[in-house]
Amino acid sequence: MKLFGLKNCDTCRKALKALLDAGRQPDFHDVRVDGVTKAYLTKWARAAGWQALLNTRSTTWRGLADKDKAGVDEKKAIALMEKHPALIKRPVIEAGGEVTVGWTKDVQDMLLK
Repeated sequence: MKLFGLKNCDTCRKALKALLDAGRQPDFHDVRVDGVTKAYLTKWARAAGWQALLNTRSTTWRGLADKDKAGVDEKKAIALMEKHPALIKRPVIEAGGEVTVGWTKDVQDMLLK
């Protein structure tokens, strides 16, 4: 299991703690420090949908120029997330061939069983 996020993100910390408490040993990957490849972003966008992956509620998104936010499609979203990893909705968890985005009740139920 791999958990992709930011070390200072409260949601990522909650997810990591819950997984560890459940006896899971996720490999944590900080997308800002370690970076994230276009290949990963493409895989996640195909699995979860680029709209779910792109965090348009983030401070980073609000700080982008209007031209960068206009006309976003999958290709542009992936390029933006590659350049600004904080735009990735967190955490992204790869487990058992599945990709989940966020730490919703459904994700928790699936991964903590």
